[in-house]
Formats: sequence, C-alpha cells, structure tokens
Amino acid sequence: MNDAPWLVIGLGNPGPDYAGTRHNAGAMVVAELGARAGGRFGLHKRGRADVIETRLAAERVVLALPRSFMNESGGPTKALLDFYKVPLDRLVVVHDELDLPLGSVRVKSGGGDNGHNGLKSIRSALNSGDYARVRIGIGRPPGRQDPADFVLRRFSGSESETAKSGVQQGADAIEVLLSKGLEATQNEVNGSSRG
Repeated sequence: MNDAPWLVIGLGNPGPDYAGTRHNAGAMVVAELGARAGGRFGLHKRGRADVIETRLAAERVVLALPRSFMNESGGPTKALLDFYKVPLDRLVVVHDELDLPLGSVRVKSGGGDNGHNGLKSIRSALNSGDYARVRIGIGRPPGRQDPADFVLRRFSGSESETAKSGVQQGADAIEVLLSKGLEATQNEVNGSSRG
C-alpha cells in the first residue's frame, strides 16, 4: 500500500485579473474541492503554490494551486511532487480543454499536450506526461477568434451555469478517481456525459 498522498494540481493563472476565466477552469475545480474539504489554502514556500493538505474519499490529498503563470506550471508541480514524495501514478492535473464542449468533463491518463502551455510546462519539468488528467470542457472560440484570447475571457452570463456545473462535475470526478481508481472513473465519467 502506498503511503504517499495524492497531489491534485489545478492549472490556471494567478491573481484577480484571471479569476473566473476559461483558462482557470482547472483551478476552479481544485478550489471547489478545497471548499468541500472545509480547508483554507496556504502558501507552500518550497512549492510556489497555495495548498491544502486534507482527506478526500478517505485518501490523503494535497490540493494545489500554482502561483506561477500557466506556462510555468511545471516548476511548482515538480517541487510539490518532490517535497511530498508523490509518484506519478498519484498525480492528477486538472485543466481547461478547448476540444470539449462547455461543461463536459473527461478523465484520461497520459497523452499529448494538445497545445496546452500548462501541460507542456509540466511535461518539460517531469520528463513525462504519464499522469492522470481531468479535462474540463470550455468549448471552442466562436468564429475566427484567437484561442489565446478566448481562454483568457470570462464565461458569459448565459454560459455561467453550464460552466459551474462542469466545475462541480470535475470535482466529483476527482473524488471518484481517488476512491475507485482511473479505469472505474473513466467508465463512470467519460461514459456519462456527451462530447
């Protein structure tokens, strides 16, 4: 039995200017888990991240929100992995996903970065992409809008309820992952929503 905690990283950009933007969907999910656990995020100096050490689904878990910008997520992720001695099979990265409809959630292990700068940074820092990912759908930009602009926009009023539902589903998916493992979570989560 592994006595290392799980490490759940919510990707996003720090600060009030980015709060509530599409690119911060992963951070929103981890903040929701923190609220469910009744914890308060505090600065982990060596990890350059805000963390809560808690229990979810009867498992020891470190919830983390890097204080770095998205494209520098790898440094805090590696520092926390090393500090808590977490193996890659207990790392969960939660991130926004353009290729999924708004409000949908998918769980996978490994794979490419699909142009996502946070995932690229983590792959570079860890020399691996072999970890669990919880992908939170934010939809594609309308018309010819640049995806880089689109991900930094907030959800519109008509989208906000769907986005909120996606955050809740993402948090639910992580609790299932912690309690039942990857394969069972993929069957339950990926089979239950469209997109």
